[in-house]
Amino acid sequence: MTQTGSSTDAPALPENPWPALWALCLGFFMILVDTTIVTVATPSIMEDLDADVNSVIWVTSAYLLAYAVPVLITGRLGDRYGPKRLYLIGLVVFTLASAWCGLTGSITGLVLARVAQGLGAALMTPQTMAVITRIFPVDRRGSAMALWGATAGVATLVGPILGGVLVDSLGWEWIFFINIPVGIVGFVLAWRLVPDLATHQHRFDWLGVALSGAGMFLLVFGLQEGQQYDWGTIAGPLTVWRMIAAGLVVLAVFIWWQARNRNEPLVPLELFRDRNFSLANLGISTVSFGFTAMGFPVMLYAQLVRGWSPTQAGMLLIPMAAMSILLAPLVGRLADRVHPRILTSFGFVVMGTSLTVIALILAPDTPIWQLLVALACLGVGSSFLWAVLSTTANRNLPVQQAGAGSGIYNATRQVGAVLGAATIAVLMDSRLATQGLGSGGSPETSMASGTLPEAAWAPFSQAMGESLLVIPAVLVIGLLAALAFEGMKHTR
Repeated sequence: MTQTGSSTDAPALPENPWPALWALCLGFFMILVDTTIVTVATPSIMEDLDADVNSVIWVTSAYLLAYAVPVLITGRLGDRYGPKRLYLIGLVVFTLASAWCGLTGSITGLVLARVAQGLGAALMTPQTMAVITRIFPVDRRGSAMALWGATAGVATLVGPILGGVLVDSLGWEWIFFINIPVGIVGFVLAWRLVPDLATHQHRFDWLGVALSGAGMFLLVFGLQEGQQYDWGTIAGPLTVWRMIAAGLVVLAVFIWWQARNRNEPLVPLELFRDRNFSLANLGISTVSFGFTAMGFPVMLYAQLVRGWSPTQAGMLLIPMAAMSILLAPLVGRLADRVHPRILTSFGFVVMGTSLTVIALILAPDTPIWQLLVALACLGVGSSFLWAVLSTTANRNLPVQQAGAGSGIYNATRQVGAVLGAATIAVLMDSRLATQGLGSGGSPETSMASGTLPEAAWAPFSQAMGESLLVIPAVLVIGLLAALAFEGMKHTR
């Protein structure tokens, strides 16, 4: 890569890089809150927009898909045109799309607005990691990346809590309207505090973007809509299984093209020669899968079986968020000193065990303290994952590949979230049908009105618990990746 102009990064670096990081984390926090904030608003959106559960899950899936696919190339765009410029453009797009989300009057319009939101988020996210890599010296980068990773974890947990308060007090539209003032403040702070960094020339792999986008859409649509079509014909010769198979084939062609592209592939496969980068990407995809999938069954159980308001349902997650926030400074200090294998293995074991307990105890009369303790333990486990995995992924990468590495890591994280949303939609539909609560029956109508007959409480709770069991199974993959981490390199 050839640097444009004669400037270097050194003159542009601020003496104190922390204000720039805090400015970036505000916008990053906002876009990640929107990955989970819809979960608590699901019954309200169903009732107001006359939609079923699967349609509302598409409100999240559409956002995650539009977020995951372009993020592979937006990191390169930041390298080419400047991370600060791309971040600000993305923040404007995201904020305007948030207004669109709140103003829409149909489920289709909401899904389309969420796509626009996802595109804005895709422009912003890689720039945050790239700026950290370029403005922090290597001996302080671990703490900075730990704050970034902790922001991701806390935002994912805070989403349902904030969403519950907003839905109850102002209406579901305000889970999107709240982004407008935050976006304006974030824009001003980033404009003033984030430095302009040198740019580098890039060639852009647009074919790679098309292949990855088409493959992900086919796979996710097939998985998420399979139950709706009884895993059979969608239209004409097009079946659910053919769509899933086509998605896998297109993704395989994408990987082949990345290996063959001699110019500048969308995913430089040589980055995966770094063992920790590869394993951290696998690990974060399982964590993101888990937290995205968890929200829907837990929030539906809380509101439809326990009869809690959105605010009360969201408050159920306060212990989880509190433990993540309290432990974030400690984990940030440990990230530079303790082997990542130890920290992340502990995190995966605690997170997987907590989710297994939650899945097994969901019932109409489960004592609240049991749920709170299990969720608090879940927060403990997650605090050892978000920050440490992000630090581990990027520590060994050369600085000139910051954009590409950031794009890949964030894309992997979002792919995990997309698959988590799609998979939990399938499992909830399947388990509800097994319990005699199929999507075409009266329970679905009751769900849309925010109520559930008392006779359906027990089977509904069991269906939600059984759906959750997929998450610990997926986290085992993350644990195996964590156990294979090698020690950190401290040279550049």
